[in-house]
Amino acid sequence: MPTTRRLDDAAHMRALAHPTRLRIVGLLRTAGPQTAAMLGDVVDEAPGTISYHCRRLAEAELIEPAPELGTDRRERWWRATAEHTSWNFADAFDDPERMLATAALDHTVAQVHADEYSAFVDHVPVLGREWVAASNSSDRALRLTVDELRALSAELNAVLDRWESVSAEHVPGDGSERVVGLVQSYRRARP
Repeated sequence: MPTTRRLDDAAHMRALAHPTRLRIVGLLRTAGPQTAAMLGDVVDEAPGTISYHCRRLAEAELIEPAPELGTDRRERWWRATAEHTSWNFADAFDDPERMLATAALDHTVAQVHADEYSAFVDHVPVLGREWVAASNSSDRALRLTVDELRALSAELNAVLDRWESVSAEHVPGDGSERVVGLVQSYRRARP
């Protein structure tokens, strides 16, 4: 069963609400433990900058040092502390500081998802017809009650949960590739 790190602290939310930090956590989750230099090569940032971001993420308990992987004292490895992170806007209604931190984090996540989909669109010609045909981007404008929206959200998440167990069985080289499954279901803010 995948582990989930629940974010309830506004300071921890603010620590993750930075695009580079969000990317670092994602890389450590998908590619496994890495050094700041390894992360810097992928993120295109200097190792010193990555080290700073890693320390901030460690303070928020989103990543932790993996000293057993180092070959000398100068080499500092990092690993994610959980496979997922969760938070909920509804939990922040009575705490203005937490509401602002949650909003900042959700804005960053939304932008990262938008950038990821834009990169997919830009790379369609080189991804291959089969991968592109198997992909999906769709939306529906529905009229639901709050209980129905809650049920829809739970059902969509259950679908991703089932496919996550299939994903866990794959290894590089077996014909599988990293894919993104994104679920959003929310009340429209505008008519």
